[in-house]
Parts: sequence; structure tokens; C-alpha cells
Amino acid sequence: MASPPLAVLHAEAAPALDLLTVPQVMARLQLSRSAVYDLLRSGQLASITLGRARRIPTHALTDFIRTRLE
Repeated sequence: MASPPLAVLHAEAAPALDLLTVPQVMARLQLSRSAVYDLLRSGQLASITLGRARRIPTHALTDFIRTRLE
């Protein structure tokens, strides 16, 4: 019996958690760097810090957009 591809095993082992950089969020929202950091500082957009790197989970960006639409 053939084993499933490695990508399938990885997807089943851990839930998908995509992390975006500030420049990626800037591009998606078409905002300036300072505007994105203002959203992070005010708590409107959730993020995590890994060392000195700031990362925004894709679900946090989706939640931010969803609350703005409501």
C-alpha cells in the first residue's frame, strides 16, 4: 500500500496557521506601514512576536476585515 504524500501528512498533523509579515499585510490592506502598526498597537489587529519579528496570523486579518464589514 502506498503511503500518502508528505504534504498530506503534514496537513493532518498540525492545523494550518499561516503567518503574514507586516509588508504582506500592507499589500493586502493597501495601507502604509505606520497604519498597519497603528492597528497592531491599538489591538484592532492581533499579532505575535517571534524574537524581533512581528507576525500576523491570517485568521486575525480575516477577523479584522470581518468585523469592519459588520
